[in-house]
Amino acid sequence: KPKEVASVLQTAQVPYTWSNSDFNAPAKENLIIYELLIRDFLEKHDYKTLIDTLDYLDSLGINAIELMPINEFEGNESWGYNPSLYFAPDKYYGPKEDLKAFVDSCHGRGIAVIIDMVLNHSYSQSPFVQMYFDESAGDYGQTTAENPWYNQTSPNSSYSWGYDFNHESVYTKELVDSVNSFWMEHYQVDGFRFDFTKGFTNTPGDGWAYDSPRIAILKRMADKIWELNPDTYVILEHLTENT
Repeated sequence: KPKEVASVLQTAQVPYTWSNSDFNAPAKENLIIYELLIRDFLEKHDYKTLIDTLDYLDSLGINAIELMPINEFEGNESWGYNPSLYFAPDKYYGPKEDLKAFVDSCHGRGIAVIIDMVLNHSYSQSPFVQMYFDESAGDYGQTTAENPWYNQTSPNSSYSWGYDFNHESVYTKELVDSVNSFWMEHYQVDGFRFDFTKGFTNTPGDGWAYDSPRIAILKRMADKIWELNPDTYVILEHLTENT
């Protein structure tokens, strides 16, 4: 038996047929966003039931739904801010085809879909952690110095969680761009709410002050997103000085 999560490769998959591929998202200045955690919003906590609930959400007058993190996280019941796999919808909410059908249904009603993306950190199930991990330190040990994506220890220890991404690494930048483009291309999401962007830096300190390297990191990420689609929403949870 494998020690950790194993992958099953499915060949000859049937591509999802989109019904509303020509959707035009509302202008960002006109957004009325309903944020929801599928786990708590619905007793059945699945995309099929969420589709059946769109009449209610539509009646509120909203034009965008923001899903709290839906990519694979550790355990089942979670807010989703402990991510492990970045290219897979979490099993707890249903199969990927149902997620695509949800996005498609929203677009058919003129509703944009925004997903909450956690790229400040990940947790120990992540293969990016495990490939370069000091196993002698136990399950809660450190990544090794050779890990191309993570800091071995966070320079922001007063406000870090899990395993801290080194956003100055070219490998992390490539991973970030791959994650964002994947969800835009394969799930046709209209935007992202990036969790805790205060942490997208290797500048020591409490993170509150103006930080030009962090601004450059975030601007580079946003520019790559807008190269693919200039209308994509880029929302930052940026708990720092307003400048």
